Amino acid sequence: RYCHEPSLGLFAVADGVGGYEGGEIAASLVVEQLREFVLSNQRDPEGTWPCKGSRGLSHHENLLMAAAELAHQQIEHRREGRLAQMGSTLVALRVIDNRAIVAHVGDSRAYLLRGDVLDALTIDHSLYAELQAGGVAPPRAEFGYRNIITRALGMGGTHHADVSTVELRGGDVLLLCSDGLHDPVSHEQLRETLLQASSPAIACERLVELALSENGSDNITVVVIKCVEAPTPRPPTDRAF
Repeated sequence: RYCHEPSLGLFAVADGVGGYEGGEIAASLVVEQLREFVLSNQRDPEGTWPCKGSRGLSHHENLLMAAAELAHQQIEHRREGRLAQMGSTLVALRVIDNRAIVAHVGDSRAYLLRGDVLDALTIDHSLYAELQAGGVAPPRAEFGYRNIITRALGMGGTHHADVSTVELRGGDVLLLCSDGLHDPVSHEQLRETLLQASSPAIACERLVELALSENGSDNITVVVIKCVEAPTPRPPTDRAF
């Protein structure tokens, strides 16, 4: 599931786990709770949050972390019977003025294309990423457990979102995606496709097509946002109307 709410500056991708039905419900809950929490906070900034904020984070970083916590709680409440194993990843981004606040859980990713350089804004919560951090990861294509995640909303253990803020510039392109895109498609292929696409919509179409052409078999969900320069204010005139 994905969220595309320009009026809130809110964009997200959620990739459900725990079987077809459970994954679909979990991902839907994440997107719904995220949207509703951000919208309700905009209407009532003094409203109740599901958790305390962290002193080390900004208000907007705490807001996205709290939204992820609320989504986690909602999934937990539904985890029974055929839905007992469900959970979801999340990568969410909120644009505030010239900043992007990013929150993520699991292996759905955020990227920033600035000029011709593509950088990942998130580090996967996965077994493979942990091996990479320890310097003992085999080539990804040869690792049979590369899709095992170590953190997810709705599931036991650590589930909190990692959050960060990045300054934006005119011309920046932001990509949010599930592992259905970044697993079969290389970093260089992502970069080239974003550079060549004439619009975010065309970029999304081409990225999904590329993942399918690379034999991608997982859910492929993509959100692309292009940042434009704010218009320069026109100087005041002395004309009377």
